[in-house]
Amino acid sequence: MAEIEFELFNNQLIQQLVGPNDKNLRIIEETLKVEIATFGNQIIIRGSDKHTQQAKDAIDALYNKVSRGIQIGEQEVKAAIRMTGNGSEKSKENLNDIVLKTKKRHIYPRSPNQAKYIAEMMKNEMVFGLGPAGTGKTYLAVALAVSMMLEGTIDKIILSRPAVEAGENLGFLPGDLKEKVDPYLRPLYDALYEMLPAEQVDKKLAIGEIEIAPLAFMRGRTLSNAFVILDEAQNTTPMQMKMFLTRLGENSRMVVNGDLTQVDLPNATVSGLRDALDTLKNVKGISAVTFGAEDVVRHGLVAKVVLAYEQRSKNREKKLKDEKK
Repeated sequence: MAEIEFELFNNQLIQQLVGPNDKNLRIIEETLKVEIATFGNQIIIRGSDKHTQQAKDAIDALYNKVSRGIQIGEQEVKAAIRMTGNGSEKSKENLNDIVLKTKKRHIYPRSPNQAKYIAEMMKNEMVFGLGPAGTGKTYLAVALAVSMMLEGTIDKIILSRPAVEAGENLGFLPGDLKEKVDPYLRPLYDALYEMLPAEQVDKKLAIGEIEIAPLAFMRGRTLSNAFVILDEAQNTTPMQMKMFLTRLGENSRMVVNGDLTQVDLPNATVSGLRDALDTLKNVKGISAVTFGAEDVVRHGLVAKVVLAYEQRSKNREKKLKDEKK
């Protein structure tokens, strides 16, 4: 049993840190199986060596946030725990220093992989984000795109995804073209409206500074001075993926996101995302970041659902191998 004792010196910040009825500390206790006691400005943590230090690191990171005027709640506490999970200085640095500034909110990574993903998008012109729903792949890409537009680094944001289960057979749907494709592009709209005032989103959409379109609309274009995001990329064909990737123009960044466990293509069709990863794995300047259930930042049950499906898939693979033997 290890024990760490330390003091924090600003009473007002301590109150924000611990939360109502010490709620934030209780989250740390429950997650890391430690005991945390407070006596005025003094905090005492007891538990295993590893988890006691992790709890201290998480509290330090949260104190740093409230010191900078950042409101913290359950999600920020859980993020601090994840970010300090490996105990590395790099992880702590990422938690405190990486921030994407948009008009409506400042966005911070909530797991080490999210921090890595943001860093890779800042550094590379082409990045693949891979993993299950709820890990922030699209949300963080849109946040960085908005941040770069506000800074004047890029002139245009282009958001795309395959429509109607990758087949893009829109003609049978009711309404005009916008009414046909909007339901499939809704998650992209939602992310934008969380980061910019509605009137600004509508204005930028109207003048073409932000464009949301199905994948087929990318053919024949060269996308320069733009941040280009392809969502649900697992539902592209190899031909569609090659078409999209070769649209990259000068001073542009391209982010391709998808979940290879959620392919909606016909069984005989190879996913363009899988094909691209195999084809481009040795090309310099292209980065891929893989997320797992531990990076899910939605409701806690989502992570459990992802883990359950991953385990079932592993069990099936093992069974097939055993049968072949």
